[in-house]
Amino acid sequence: MMNKEPMEFENEEEETNVNPLAALQSIQGVLSKEEELAFMQILFSSSATIRSGNFGLSRKEVEKIIGESENQAFFSFLKRVNQAVSRYFKVIYDERRNQVVALMRVPAKQAKTLLNKESLAILMFIFYHQEVLQNEYTLFSQIINSFGHESLQVTRKIQANLDPLKKIGAIEIYDTSSEEEAYQLTSIGAHLFSDSFLRRYTEFSQSNQLHMDDVLRFFKRYNMNGGMNNDTMET
Repeated sequence: MMNKEPMEFENEEEETNVNPLAALQSIQGVLSKEEELAFMQILFSSSATIRSGNFGLSRKEVEKIIGESENQAFFSFLKRVNQAVSRYFKVIYDERRNQVVALMRVPAKQAKTLLNKESLAILMFIFYHQEVLQNEYTLFSQIINSFGHESLQVTRKIQANLDPLKKIGAIEIYDTSSEEEAYQLTSIGAHLFSDSFLRRYTEFSQSNQLHMDDVLRFFKRYNMNGGMNNDTMET
């Protein structure tokens, strides 16, 4: 079994994902052998423990495996894969980053064992800072300032909560001219939050400026700290 797969949060009610590998049997009837191989390669390459810092495959790599370079063939492949395994997996194509990555659904109760609410809050801030405000990267000092005054204790705590995000492949170190450490979302991090999860957050925040206190309250309310029972997370 692959470890530290990419993840996505949802707020829709679903049954517990008890046997995701069983979903793989359903793809044989909808995919060619080449497409099936491509899907398995995407799954393999999406593991954070297999390809640290280089998750998924490029579109060109996928097209080479399936033996098709037509635009329609590529998106047909993605559509048929997702129709076959949508209960357990989700294959996304990040056009901006040119990466095809597989996500696996995990119930929120299990998700809480992978990331605590502080790591989730940091990830939500980075997501907002880069995907919404369109910043190329996020500096460590910007995260510090969002949590409060800088201190050795706060610095260590934030560093500790950044580590799990790196391990699951949601963020990576971004090389800048500054000596200060910077972080950039990966394709995994950019697609970790589902549309339903983001809609919940928008409703919660009422489209106000994002603040860390708001993020923490959101996660506490929506099962990240024992709230709703049926939220799911894809990993």
